[in-house]
Amino acid sequence: MSDFRKYLDEQLNDEEFRKEWDASECEYSLANSLVKARKESHMTQKELAEKTGINQADISKIETGNANPALSTLQRLAEGMGMVVKLEFVPKRLL
Repeated sequence: MSDFRKYLDEQLNDEEFRKEWDASECEYSLANSLVKARKESHMTQKELAEKTGINQADISKIETGNANPALSTLQRLAEGMGMVVKLEFVPKRLL
């Protein structure tokens, strides 16, 4: 087990920390999915920006979790990669 994982496990015992960590899961998942999709499309941020008309800096902000993009922006990004956006609602995990 890595030092980070040990540290994280300790921090997750704190209820406030756990709430913040859980609240950020959606943003992290979105950012991770965009990076993965872009790389699977063999595109750089610059190439995706050129194809979609979305500023490369804005794509970077989304990928690092520092932006809250509109669904229409996500759809433009997906279209630029030859993909579609799929959203779903799932039950909360039991802790």
